[in-house]
Amino acid sequence: MGKITEIFFDCDNTLVLSEELAFEACAELANEILEAHGIPDRYTGDQLIKDFVGQNFRGMMVSLQNKYNFEIDAEKLEGYVTKEEDKVIAKLEEKAKACIGATEELEKLYASKQYGLAVVSSSALRRVVASIKRVGQDKFFDGIKIFSAATSLPKPTSKPDPAIYLYALEQVGKTAGETVAVEDSKSGALSAVRAGIPVIAYVGSYNGEETQKEMAKVLTDLGAKTVMYNWSEFEDRMKDIEASLANDVQSSL
Repeated sequence: MGKITEIFFDCDNTLVLSEELAFEACAELANEILEAHGIPDRYTGDQLIKDFVGQNFRGMMVSLQNKYNFEIDAEKLEGYVTKEEDKVIAKLEEKAKACIGATEELEKLYASKQYGLAVVSSSALRRVVASIKRVGQDKFFDGIKIFSAATSLPKPTSKPDPAIYLYALEQVGKTAGETVAVEDSKSGALSAVRAGIPVIAYVGSYNGEETQKEMAKVLTDLGAKTVMYNWSEFEDRMKDIEASLANDVQSSL
């Protein structure tokens, strides 16, 4: 069994409480697009989160076009993607906060030098960098260990496609079995699971105990190995992963 030597972190609502701010900005633009296509429905940030959490704006636009049966030409879509990025970054730079306990845990992991640390996100690179800089987490990732499904890949995609995780593994020179991913959303957890990476499901950013429990079940059903309600539990959750990997090895003998 390979020892875990690399930890991949999702960014939005895993390290930085950014989803609500981002979806607020997103809803404004989504409504503008729906209006331009004569569609009467309108979204709030909360409704967008419910329907599309874990997807980036490009993925969301594909879903909206399918749902309402309209088409945005490629050039126009790129314009919207840039506009959304600018809107979201402005909100994040003004208001983003770290997830409770995340920075302290990163501090410990970084100081221990036990693991390589990287951010693997669906969001655009500029947005991820703006988020982690705003909350002072950028120093843990040495600038280069930030991978974005929207920006880093030759062909932009979004989680749940595993492409960004496979790319990140290649870039850091690790196998899936040497890596753990921390994810809070269905699309994120699926992306990592499809890449063969064991997942710690983080549900601490969801509002209310009931929702957290629901999400814990959803994410374990999708294949997450263990659930973390608070960043202070991280070391214990890592032990769960190592134990489960040891069991997998035992049962394959």
